[in-house]
Amino acid sequence: MYKRLILPVLMTILLVACGQSMDQEINADDSHSNTGTTKQEEEMEKDNLSELKVHFLDVGQADATFFQFGTHAILFDTGDWSGNEVVDYITSLGVSKIDLVIGSHPDADHIGQLANVMQSFKVEEVWLSGNESTSQTFQRGLEAILASDAEYAEPRSGEHYRIGSMDIKILNPKSITGASNEESIAMLLTYGNIKFILTGDADQNAEQQMMKLGIDLDADIMKLGHHGSNTSSSPSFIQAVSPEVAIYSAGAENSYGHPHAEVVSRIQKAGIDLYGTDVHGTIVVTTDGINYKIDTKKQGTIKPKSTEHRASSPSTSVSSSSRKKSGGSSSNNKQSTSSGSCIDINTASNEEVERIKHIGPELAQDLINLRPFSSVSDLTRIKGIGPARIKDIEEEGLACVK
Repeated sequence: MYKRLILPVLMTILLVACGQSMDQEINADDSHSNTGTTKQEEEMEKDNLSELKVHFLDVGQADATFFQFGTHAILFDTGDWSGNEVVDYITSLGVSKIDLVIGSHPDADHIGQLANVMQSFKVEEVWLSGNESTSQTFQRGLEAILASDAEYAEPRSGEHYRIGSMDIKILNPKSITGASNEESIAMLLTYGNIKFILTGDADQNAEQQMMKLGIDLDADIMKLGHHGSNTSSSPSFIQAVSPEVAIYSAGAENSYGHPHAEVVSRIQKAGIDLYGTDVHGTIVVTTDGINYKIDTKKQGTIKPKSTEHRASSPSTSVSSSSRKKSGGSSSNNKQSTSSGSCIDINTASNEEVERIKHIGPELAQDLINLRPFSSVSDLTRIKGIGPARIKDIEEEGLACVK
């Protein structure tokens, strides 16, 4: 059964279509009840996952993220109204059908190419927040939805969907009042053991509401809200998500100053690897549901912090917080001192501990509060440090227990 929450403006035209079923089913589970799938069946499914590629497209000062796995495809936001990069890019992948297109909110830098997408691909279903805009871009998008055979829905926080092997939990909005950014569609997507969180332009107030849902927000990959603006990505939300990687979408030398310096600093201090489309171009995360790797079109340094943070190089392989690292470049590893001495994590000062890979000021304080540690691998007791980061720390050879 499909959940359909139809915009009043679309109700009359889509009423006839509401009784029709989709060719490719998107299952909804609002009650969170047991669907009959056993834990053993879920584990078997994880063992047979096809490769997932998540493309964080370089669309300038706009947003577009494309998920591709098996025969399935999901597009979260559709870039800026002034270009056609999204259609061109997806077409280059050989894709002709998209299961789900999501417009997080009606701003033209998020639903800009919605009309082109609807006209260029067979789209099975479209989700919008329900907030509207008088812009021509939004109106063209609505007309394209009406002219298509796509289903339409307005998801709400607490709802649970599944597309193929992709599990989707809606985090925002709970309802709409016309606050476009704050009421952006936000979601947690789980593929095997790898989790992604995307929040559109949701602000810190919305983030606080998400944290009250009672849903575990922990994710491996976090898309920074609102292009890395300081209106989003609050310290408490970052801590709740505890990502290994953060990615933002912004235009090079944009007039908004995105990403804002305090957000970049916040991410750096938390020891989170940071990527941005303004610096790295299109960013592609590839995963089998256990390990993941990140490829970028370009290499570069993310500023503006005075101590620059060089993000991982293209093709760097990392793993999620409960998986073994699959290899990759170690060029970012801090080198141990020339004397060969190590940093005793049970006695070192804050400043010394911060020299260890992935340990920023916040994690350094957590480390000190949780002492003593029986070994370096015991650092997994710190929220935000999983086996992948332990692997990095051990390979660096700087941390030790004497």
